[in-house]
Amino acid sequence: MNDSSINSLAVALFSEILADEQLIRNRLSRVLPKGMEISHFSVLNQLARAGGERSPAQLAKSFHVTRGAMTNTLNKLEWAGYVHIRPDWDDARRKMVAISPAGRQAREAAIAAITPMITELVREVGEDKVRTTLPVLRELRAKLETD
Repeated sequence: MNDSSINSLAVALFSEILADEQLIRNRLSRVLPKGMEISHFSVLNQLARAGGERSPAQLAKSFHVTRGAMTNTLNKLEWAGYVHIRPDWDDARRKMVAISPAGRQAREAAIAAITPMITELVREVGEDKVRTTLPVLRELRAKLETD
């Protein structure tokens, strides 16, 4: 492949990914429980899967957002009763975040709301195509995360 072909392929790939991301966000926003934003669900999902506490800085790093953006999301989640935020006993300047029982319930409600939509998309595209695409997307993400 020459440079021109590779450039066209790269532009087409990223154009598709960006368009898909926007369309997915729009669909998710419509089916998530009232008042829940995608960022809220993402944080609750990570905390539930991690099974323990995380600092706001760790969460910000894992989501590739600023600490200020993560603090804003965590404040909204705390106000809703979905997370508990406490001082770090080893370093009073830091805080630790854990998902609350209400947060677990909210996460489960969100999963129940989005599962039919994403399952239908996978069914329509085809399981084999999705299985083939996942390794490529994971490799692309891994390369982007190292930069």
